[in-house]
Amino acid sequence: MRALLICPEFPLSFWSFRKSCQLRGNRTVTPPLGLLTLAALLPQEWELRLADLNARKLTEQDWQWADLILISAMYIQREGLFALVREAKQRGKTVIAGGPYPTSLPEATLEAGCDFVVRGEGENTIPLLLEAMRTGQTGVIGTDEKPDLTTSPIPRFDLLHLDDYATFSIQTSRGCPFDCEFCDVVNLFGRKPRHKTPEQVIAELETLYQLGATGNVFFCDDNFIGSKKRAQALLHAIISWSESRGKPYQFLTQASVNLGQDPEMIELMIAANLREVFIGIESPDENVLEASHKYHNIKNPLVESLHNLKQSGMEVIGSFIIGMDGETSGAGQRICAFIEKTDLPVTMLGLLLAAPHTKLWHRLENEGRLRQDVGEDLGTFSAMNFEPSRPEAEIMQEYIDAWDYLYEPSRYLARTYRYYLAMRPARRDPKRAAGGPRRQDQVPRQKIPWRYLLNQTRSLGKILWWQGIRPPYRRQFWTQMIGMLWQNPSRFLQYFVTCVEGEDLFDMRRIVGEKAAAIMKERQLATSR
Repeated sequence: MRALLICPEFPLSFWSFRKSCQLRGNRTVTPPLGLLTLAALLPQEWELRLADLNARKLTEQDWQWADLILISAMYIQREGLFALVREAKQRGKTVIAGGPYPTSLPEATLEAGCDFVVRGEGENTIPLLLEAMRTGQTGVIGTDEKPDLTTSPIPRFDLLHLDDYATFSIQTSRGCPFDCEFCDVVNLFGRKPRHKTPEQVIAELETLYQLGATGNVFFCDDNFIGSKKRAQALLHAIISWSESRGKPYQFLTQASVNLGQDPEMIELMIAANLREVFIGIESPDENVLEASHKYHNIKNPLVESLHNLKQSGMEVIGSFIIGMDGETSGAGQRICAFIEKTDLPVTMLGLLLAAPHTKLWHRLENEGRLRQDVGEDLGTFSAMNFEPSRPEAEIMQEYIDAWDYLYEPSRYLARTYRYYLAMRPARRDPKRAAGGPRRQDQVPRQKIPWRYLLNQTRSLGKILWWQGIRPPYRRQFWTQMIGMLWQNPSRFLQYFVTCVEGEDLFDMRRIVGEKAAAIMKERQLATSR
């Protein structure tokens, strides 16, 4: 059996960072970990080929080679999923779809033309799928049972074009102990976190290392500190492995804000070279947090927690939402004021959207507030798929204004400068400082090719042109560069990379304004008919 595993293209969103990837010489941010895990669960005698449409186009030769098409899609990839299903069926292929969108909306996926829709996690559902294929059964196949992750295999990282990706993903756990009303993690993976063993995680890191993967590694857990005891055990194992391999990777992850009240955990994460974390802050208004069941953000002082993380050397990407129930006028301005107070440079600001079968989705459905004429792609530029509790035009304008405020280039650079300047200086690695010999079990790294060096030189030239020569804020750029080198040189590289990421966000600022205005115009036309 020849199986073609396809990841549909992601539409432009906050997470695209296309310019940053191109400057690094990569094609996209992260590989499709779900499909790589699926590949490891399929029969060993099958021939497999991965087609990540975010990195490379699907070719005619790919279509002709394949006997079976397997597609995994998130909500934002819905249109790409449906288009691929149509094309595959036109070519007479058997089509299987799985992932978050098919799991939450299996009937809609089946109606799109799939032969099989797999609902649930692969460790449990792939045996069910294979049995259905043997018996000739088609349709929706799945189970609500959650698998033991100690049975999960090493993903098939060998199927990747490694240079396509800026960051590689590893999942050490699934599920989150919290139960935020708007979040679909509990619907998909449950409230009880399930974990891989430290040995499994180290085996995955070793596989990436042996393949020659370079760049960052993203622990894409729903909440890395969902079980602090297990997180500590894993971090100790990572520290030991990293030291034995010359610290080849920097790590990033997702965690809840209570991390900022745990100095021991912060220090352990930094010792493991895990120094960037995505945190769902959502709102500075306690009544809004309470209405959305985000109780842990009330229990743990937000400003103090974020200050602790910043001062210790942890980079935080914050998530904020506009449009939640209980919100009053001026929410966008309050979010901007909070971000300025905490100096967070990179923040994901989104409109509230009701993901299928979340508690929010069911509540709004019972209240008759879900909109049937709005799709479920749940992307950065989606229209609100429910009737909000305050005027939608007001919410949308605040959304546009907040993006415009936060990612005005001069303001962004100033916030970035304050953030990294406040960090304590990075601690030097005594072994590296001493220039110790390479361990015999380390895989020799390939020499840096001259073409890579040339590309990096060109990229540096572009950055200096974009921020240091062309714009009206060029003096601020150079003043802050010199100031960072003088006052906190050990944080200069982190600071510079975040400045570069601003180029993507400056573009998004303009696009969000255009898209949001177009959505409002469309809705006004629809209501006037």
